[in-house]
Amino acid sequence: MTLPPVLEQSFAHSNPEAIFVALLPAVCEVLQTDRCFLEVRNPQTRLHRNICWRRSPDLPDTSTEGWQPEQEWEQEDPMFAAALRTAPSIYVEDVETAAPEVLNLEFERKYFGHRALIHAHICHEQQLWGILQPCMFGQPRVWSEFDRAIIEQLTDKLAPIVVHYVRTTSPN
Repeated sequence: MTLPPVLEQSFAHSNPEAIFVALLPAVCEVLQTDRCFLEVRNPQTRLHRNICWRRSPDLPDTSTEGWQPEQEWEQEDPMFAAALRTAPSIYVEDVETAAPEVLNLEFERKYFGHRALIHAHICHEQQLWGILQPCMFGQPRVWSEFDRAIIEQLTDKLAPIVVHYVRTTSPN
């Protein structure tokens, strides 16, 4: 399966930030989601940056102002702990009914507010470099084989771009 043209076109930009900014609304268009963010992180320094696109200004914006120190989210968030272990991406159909070993419902409500999400892990050499997170608000969502195939292709294609971006822009 090849990526839909709107996603492929996002990768035509010459610099990583332009790719990220073009990609997030395209992901929402293809997957029919409400918001998508990309967290990029330096696994050595645990500095991170979050770029967010949302369908409506009423939805929470997870963007950060530049690079920021990462909290030890793995203490409260089983999905982040799984991402740090470079476990496979996680597809949550309904945060309200997901098992506590998959996610911390109160953490999700407090920080994100979404109802269904994909926690897509961008890994390179057994380290977590980023998380792509398309999500839905207000209703559960069954993630199809098409959705999963798109995410798998995107994380593979994003990995070298994210690694390069982090290595060249993240403060030491």
